[in-house]
This record gives sequence, C-alpha cells and structure tokens, in this order.
Amino acid sequence: MPKAKYDYIYRDLKEKIENEYYTYQEMLPSEHTLIQEYDCSRNTVRRAISELTSEGYVQPMHGKGVRNIYQPVEQTAFTVGGIESFKESAIRNRRKPFTQILQFAELTADEKIEKKTGFKKGSELYYIQRLRSLNGKPLILDHNYFLRELTPGLTPEIAAQSVYEYLEGTLGLTISTSKRTLTVERVTQVDEKYIDLKDYNCMAVITSQTFDDNGIQFEYTQSRHRPDYFLFQDVATRRDPRKTLTLSQSALQYQ
Repeated sequence: MPKAKYDYIYRDLKEKIENEYYTYQEMLPSEHTLIQEYDCSRNTVRRAISELTSEGYVQPMHGKGVRNIYQPVEQTAFTVGGIESFKESAIRNRRKPFTQILQFAELTADEKIEKKTGFKKGSELYYIQRLRSLNGKPLILDHNYFLRELTPGLTPEIAAQSVYEYLEGTLGLTISTSKRTLTVERVTQVDEKYIDLKDYNCMAVITSQTFDDNGIQFEYTQSRHRPDYFLFQDVATRRDPRKTLTLSQSALQYQ
C-alpha cells in the first residue's frame, strides 16, 4: 500500500477534524463514501482511520461508522504514545517553533553517562542542549544524546531545525520505538537561567530512550518543560478482561 496515499487521506481528514469541518461527536462519512471521495482502496481508507484512531481523533464503532471524538485544548499538547519531533508538535498545535542551540559537543560515554542514558561505556556520542520556544516564549530545555554511529553528520544547523527530519530524510533511519518516563523534578540552575519559571519550583520532565527498527538505541533525551504551559496527552484503550481470561486459559491448555 503506497504510504503517500493513506498519509494524504489521514492528513486531510485530520485537518478537517481540527478545523471543525467535522464537529465533535459527528460521524465521519461512511467507508464507501471515503473510498469514492479519495479514489482509493478500502485498505487505504482503513489505514488512514487507524492512524487517526491511534492519535485519539476518532473512534470506530463496529457496524455503525466512525465518530469524531477530537476536542481542541488551549494548552500545547505533546503526545506521549506517539513519536514526533518538536517541530511536528508545534505545527500540530499551530505554534511557531524556534530552537536555540546552547551546547553541541562530541563525547565518549563514561560510566556515569552509561548509567544515565543506557549507552555503553566507550560509545561515541553527540551531546546537544537545546532551548525550545513556542510563539517567542522559551518553555522547554532539551538534553539530547545521539549515538554517532547511527546519526553521522549531525551539526548545530541540523539540530536547530529537526534532527528527525535529517535522520529519516537524509540518512534513511527508521525510528521505531521510544521508552518514556514522566516525572516532576525540582528546577535546576540551568532551568532558571533559560526559562522564566514564574513562581514554579519544579519542571515536568520526559525522559526517553529511542530505538531504530533493529532495536538499537540511537537517542537518549531528557526534555524539561515549564509545568503550567503543557498538556501531556495519550490515548488508551481498555482490553476486554473476558477475552484476556479466555486467552490465558487457552495458553494454559497448550502448555
């Protein structure tokens, strides 16, 4: 299935939902109607709807259709379940992004870095410290470590735009999985130096280890957010416990 086709449909429907062409709780056109409208196959439409479902925009209902469940929020929403760059998040939230490079260095992982990041001692890394602004307001401080073996040629100029665009578009790296931890931590002197924290004494912190499609870690990032400005958003679905029980019983029978 050509990605360009389902990706176009996904983005077009997403834009219509965000612009309230389809209002909250409204049913989207039927699958048959979408197939005719976009001149595509059933599987292509279903792939686009699946993408919207995973991002919490719509909810398919068996035998009934697909309902719009998207509601815009005032705060900038960063998804937890998906993997997207700062630039992609800013565009989705209709904010103007700007990145200032505070540090860019090449280093070798020691025991301390290994314990912190998961990169083995002796690994050659890029370290980048970036201040992220939205609509002219500095709000995020990122500490990034990239494995040089998988991310050769990184420069401050690339880091100021989008590292992910470079990795995927230029190097052909497939970004597959990210393990994340969300915490609330006390502010550091570096936080206070670059971000106007008002009266806040803590930061919302997302720590992530990101892997390529071969299961090799190529990135460790600690992203420190001013707590009053961001909404961390995820989409969760509940498994039917009755089905889970049935599967467990079946597995026991075959052991």
